[in-house]
Amino acid sequence: MIPVLLADDETLIRAAMATMLDLEADIDVVDHVGTGEELVAAWRRRVDAGEPVAVAVIDLQMPGIDGIDTATELLALTPTAGTLIVTSHGRPGYLKRALSAGVRGFLPKTTSAATLAEVIRTVHKGGRYVDPELAAEAISAGDSVLTAREADVLEYAADGASVEEIARHAHLSPGTTRNYLSAAMAKLGVSNRYEAALEARRRGWI
Repeated sequence: MIPVLLADDETLIRAAMATMLDLEADIDVVDHVGTGEELVAAWRRRVDAGEPVAVAVIDLQMPGIDGIDTATELLALTPTAGTLIVTSHGRPGYLKRALSAGVRGFLPKTTSAATLAEVIRTVHKGGRYVDPELAAEAISAGDSVLTAREADVLEYAADGASVEEIARHAHLSPGTTRNYLSAAMAKLGVSNRYEAALEARRRGWI
């Protein structure tokens, strides 16, 4: 059996994934939690108890530490661990950052349950899997000058959201959100957050 731990702050999605994966004869969802911090704690308990190395299926964007930082902490505890990111924000910058951190799987939340199960098996065996469309986008987009958080706030800004709305969506304070927006505008050489979002989207960075 492949032990699996899930982390996703959307309870319904997390529960649905756990239910679907538990239907697989060779996969056992041993725990599912709502934050990266909770996943790291659950993982540490398994390590301390000497239990078999699990595969971690991690949502990219969660309150607190994000999915990639969570994976980084898990890999510090267990360098051979299989970690994979599932996301509705499949930007090229995130993919490159995830792979650099040692994440071995990266796929969108639109992926079927059968594909997710197969990716878990691949990662558990030491292999890698990146969604082909996301990989192609990453290659064509080139390297982003934006940090992950700057890209986050610009994505919400593209829809015309206020600073307060962006802060709420990104789990940041309004002041920190303004700082990220200002930094992004400076890097992109534009005068407002909406122009910054359009330019970042044109370049394939959000």
